[in-house]
Amino acid sequence: MTTPRPIADLSADEARRIALRAQGFLGAPDRRSGVRGILRHLGAIQLDTISVLARSHELVPYARLGAVGRKTVEDAYWQDTHSFEYWSHAACILPIEEWPHFAFRRRAYRNRPHWNHELPDGTYDQVIKQIRSEGPLTATELGGAKRTSDWWDWSGSKVAVERALMYGEVVCVERRGWKRLYDLAERAVPKELLHDELDDTECLRRLVRLAGRSLGVGTRADIADYHRLKGEQVDAVIAESGLVPVSVEGWGKPAWADPAALETPPRGRHRTTLLSPFDSLIWERARTERIFGFTHRLEAYVPKQKRVYGYFAMPVLAGGRLVGRVDPAREGRTLVAKQVTLDGPKAVPAVAQALAEAATWVDCTTVRVERVDAPDLREPLTKELAGLLG
Repeated sequence: MTTPRPIADLSADEARRIALRAQGFLGAPDRRSGVRGILRHLGAIQLDTISVLARSHELVPYARLGAVGRKTVEDAYWQDTHSFEYWSHAACILPIEEWPHFAFRRRAYRNRPHWNHELPDGTYDQVIKQIRSEGPLTATELGGAKRTSDWWDWSGSKVAVERALMYGEVVCVERRGWKRLYDLAERAVPKELLHDELDDTECLRRLVRLAGRSLGVGTRADIADYHRLKGEQVDAVIAESGLVPVSVEGWGKPAWADPAALETPPRGRHRTTLLSPFDSLIWERARTERIFGFTHRLEAYVPKQKRVYGYFAMPVLAGGRLVGRVDPAREGRTLVAKQVTLDGPKAVPAVAQALAEAATWVDCTTVRVERVDAPDLREPLTKELAGLLG
């Protein structure tokens, strides 16, 4: 693919600020639209099983809006079929308006010749029939999620309903106790959206456009990664996506920007907060290093003795920079900062502020700091926290 001539040259700082605004961290958030506005703005919010302070899909709106109630978050996602769960960047909550855009992926699943799990004859039709007559239902209610205690050993009903989810015949309408609740798509998805009329090219064009808008500015790889598209899929549609070519100081690769992001300089108040490792601001490691000069790696699946920053180290965002990390835990009404990494003494007030707000949000009254990478900063951090928590 021949890269067109850039229409604008951005400094590294301009690109960083554009990205922060696009992700909802620079400027006043639209509190009137709340969690649903955040979901539409980001286009995808990743789900994950890990819960330390809260689950990642709760942490994402919290990071942008502050101490919004956790029940409020869940209700905003699932009430009135405002969203659906599907495979995007990973398993993600997506705005219901994006249902038609994933027709290309549903078709690909339907045409898939091989699967990891075998599906017993008749099971698929039986599951659809049961949901039609009794639904919405969980996999357990459909006959069991697993045959043994092994996580991969799915029951026939679980295999069938997950395949129906990929095909788009059923949809996850809620997570109940972290279990998917399945209903027929024809009942759950609004009629005006329940179609696969968009061809693959149009689906890809729209998703590339949405990814560019949510990122503000990004390389081909950044844009492809947002909804896990292939590079050649992006190449095929990016010229007609509405995104415009730009160059960014120090990036070393061509970039594309949302034209609306270039119209006005990004200004406003910066958010200070803890970030989920699965937050779309930082979920792609190469982009995070390029924009923030910050190496971010989830260590939950790294053997304990090999961890550097902790099980669920949460980067701290302050002043539009990533200034440290906190590996948190909870003990009763105490938020425990098991390990804190600070980018120098200037980061102390910001990390303290982020910890104090997070404690309040999860109904903790105290914060206990255990280990700080720079031991001489432990006392200033605890003093700062004491002043904030009273």
